[in-house]
Amino acid sequence: MCSSCFGMILKMRINMNKRALKVYIETSVISGYGRQRFHHDLMRFFDMIRAGDFIPIISAHTLTELNRDKTPIEVTNNLTTIQYIVYQTTDEMNKLAEKYMERKIIVESYKDDALHIAIATVLKVDILVSWNLTHIVNEITIPLFNKVNIENGYQIIDIKKPEEIM
Repeated sequence: MCSSCFGMILKMRINMNKRALKVYIETSVISGYGRQRFHHDLMRFFDMIRAGDFIPIISAHTLTELNRDKTPIEVTNNLTTIQYIVYQTTDEMNKLAEKYMERKIIVESYKDDALHIAIATVLKVDILVSWNLTHIVNEITIPLFNKVNIENGYQIIDIKKPEEIM
């Protein structure tokens, strides 16, 4: 782990009564800020992060998506209210995303979604949180992702909507 990432972990308040879960935060959760239907759940989720219930993990890929999509400033400002760990995307992650697409779980035009799942899988997070119900939090695709993961020596990935882990 990079030394700056380790420093971020040390600064976080971790709830000592239980192990904080490592949670990969997919772009749709961050960009959900300001959308009325997500507002209450997102505020509660971020409060739980600040309380030390979760160790938030995002990827450089997530930050790229937020920049590319011209995310409103209030959304990115909300992200600054928590301490999180950022990981770079690796060749291993890209190759796993390619395997998902080879199996046609996700089509090439939605490679970003496959990459989020691959990143979370390779990082061995406890949970990936997303509001992308079409490609990511989907009862049909989750077992397919996990089948590919097992076949390639990875653990299964738990994928949930934020409200399902609160």
